[in-house]
Amino acid sequence: MATQIVQHAVKKPERKVTVGKSPTRLAFERFFRNPLAVAGVIVLSLIILVTIFAPFLTKFSPSTADIMNTDSPPTALHPLGTDASGFDNLARVLYGGRVDLTVAFAAAFMSMFLGTLYGGISGFFGGWVDNIMMRFVDIMLNFPFLILVLALESIFSVQGVWILVFVVGVTAWPGPARLMRGMFLQLREQDYVIGARTIGCSSWRIIFRHMLPNTLSFLIVLVSFSVASYVGLEAALSFLGLGVPLSVPSWGGMLNASTGYIQLTTEPYAWGPPMAMIVLTILSVNFIGDGLRDAFDPQSKA
Repeated sequence: MATQIVQHAVKKPERKVTVGKSPTRLAFERFFRNPLAVAGVIVLSLIILVTIFAPFLTKFSPSTADIMNTDSPPTALHPLGTDASGFDNLARVLYGGRVDLTVAFAAAFMSMFLGTLYGGISGFFGGWVDNIMMRFVDIMLNFPFLILVLALESIFSVQGVWILVFVVGVTAWPGPARLMRGMFLQLREQDYVIGARTIGCSSWRIIFRHMLPNTLSFLIVLVSFSVASYVGLEAALSFLGLGVPLSVPSWGGMLNASTGYIQLTTEPYAWGPPMAMIVLTILSVNFIGDGLRDAFDPQSKA
């Protein structure tokens, strides 16, 4: 009995093993505690859904005109009326979101890819390679954007969604390239990069296997802000007649068709909805970008 009491007395207490949260999980928890970011996700998701399911929300085609029913005010048949060409405004708002969002997301990923590749190589190698590559970036940044867009569109002699994506992508990459160059200049001095060089890893392996994954959080935030910028850019280009053809439904194209004094003063149902969609999309994406920036900030507290 005494032996059992002694054994019980010297018995070590059990340790409770607590599993720490990963940085990614902490970032997501911080993101979903941001009410504006969550609201941005909800609004952007709704906008994407209504553009995807546009055929179920309207029976009219955005490219089929009713020439016997032009400049019609809102009716039960046409809730947002028709434009001067007889196109149903509701159908063009819903289908136009496909064009704007496709251009924005595709151009953002294209410019991020080119900018990351170019800036990463420049920052990693440094020296004369960095000097030459950055001088080209300086030239691109100082070249008037609209003139470059006009030059590229005249070269291809065609307008379309993917041509616009290509034009925006190949003209917007210098900004991300400069930002990524600065990040890679910092990362190449880190201990893990020096260690990878010491054990004989190739430059490309160091860039893609060790350095690039450490920039993903920054890239996610940069892409989100770029999407918001390109939504406004596509609308502006289409409004000026430099984007997709007016026959292709887009929010900027709808604003272009409502620039007359009569339309602006007496037909708010024609330009109000596309304007509201542009504003809501840009605001929601910016709120998401702010939330991601705060969530991935290492100085934030969980």
